[in-house]
Amino acid sequence: MQLLAQDGPVPHTLAPTRPRFGERVIDAISRDPLTVPHRTRNDAFIAAAFGALSLALALLVDHGRRPDALGWVLLAGSVVPLVWRRAYPGPVLLAVVACVGPYHALDNTHAAPVPASLLALYTVAVTARPLYTFFVGCLVIGVTLTIMFNVGTHEGLESLRTSGWILAVLVCGVDVRTYRRYIASVVGRAERAERTREEEAARRVAEERLRIARDLHDLLAHSITLIGVQTSVASHVLSVDPDRLDRAAIAKALDDIAETCRTARGELRTTLEVLRADGPDCDGPLPDLAALPQLVRTAGAELNLRTGDAPLTPAVAAAAYRIVQESLTNAVRHGGSGVRITVTVVRDGDALRVEVTDDGNAPAPVHGSGFGILGMRERARSVGGTLAAGPRGDVPGFEVAATLPLQPSEAAV
Repeated sequence: MQLLAQDGPVPHTLAPTRPRFGERVIDAISRDPLTVPHRTRNDAFIAAAFGALSLALALLVDHGRRPDALGWVLLAGSVVPLVWRRAYPGPVLLAVVACVGPYHALDNTHAAPVPASLLALYTVAVTARPLYTFFVGCLVIGVTLTIMFNVGTHEGLESLRTSGWILAVLVCGVDVRTYRRYIASVVGRAERAERTREEEAARRVAEERLRIARDLHDLLAHSITLIGVQTSVASHVLSVDPDRLDRAAIAKALDDIAETCRTARGELRTTLEVLRADGPDCDGPLPDLAALPQLVRTAGAELNLRTGDAPLTPAVAAAAYRIVQESLTNAVRHGGSGVRITVTVVRDGDALRVEVTDDGNAPAPVHGSGFGILGMRERARSVGGTLAAGPRGDVPGFEVAATLPLQPSEAAV
């Protein structure tokens, strides 16, 4: 409260404004009468108001035809059902007609039950289908004219002259019903559009999570596998002949471990930068084919890289890099010590061909999780390419071959 006093009063433009009378009327017209809250209570007040109007018409119009006791009962019977007019529009109209018909046949004040009758007709028109409303209107006009002509020719002609009011009420009800259906369709389309936007946002979030999961899998699996192999090399040098320590081999293994850690740290920071909404700009793009020589050298593989002078799209380059990275990880993990790996990345017409082969000198098969090959296939499909992985048929070893299509403007060399 003290803060509000210091800041001053709330500006008038920020204070909640009460809807204007016209806006409340339009809102009441736009709402579905069958779903509006407190409709029975509101209809009870409306019925009371129409009852008072009917009473005034019965007392003030045509003093020579004031209702008798039965007429008053019938007049009341034509007003009371209006309490449930929106809940049961058809039965309420039948009840009103059942009371109004004998009331007019007894030649009471004919103007008194007109408001209640027109309200019951309007309720049917605004809630029922137009064809149903048309038949109801014809039936009501026919019954009214029949009764009034039986009362007298003058009364019948007067009813025929004023039957246009019945048609006007029915047309008004159908028009309001059409307007409400239009508003409902607009609101429905807006809700569907909102749901579509939410589903699209959820889909994008899921795709981004999957992409980050694939990147983390490729990065961490490759780095940890290489660190494990290089650590095994250093341990082997130390344990085979401790008296003749090969310091150069141990230093090279440790340098490779440090280089792998630095590379993994940089890629991990770049990959996770997208998760920091308020973080600084990324240090750079994710590794592409320019980083392949360092990646292949660290794994001790041979590289044949021919991509031409035309640049590749970032999506194709990133997919090729990750496929090579995961293939090297699997070869180092499953190929055993001394495995020979060959990496070939060449532009072949309108596609980029990626092949990673090894000689498969593993002493025993090592079973993995199976997500590596699945992730490589997903990366190839993400750019419209294909990937095949399996044992080499003619010689021992394993082969991964991917074909990644290029854009037509980039395919020419």
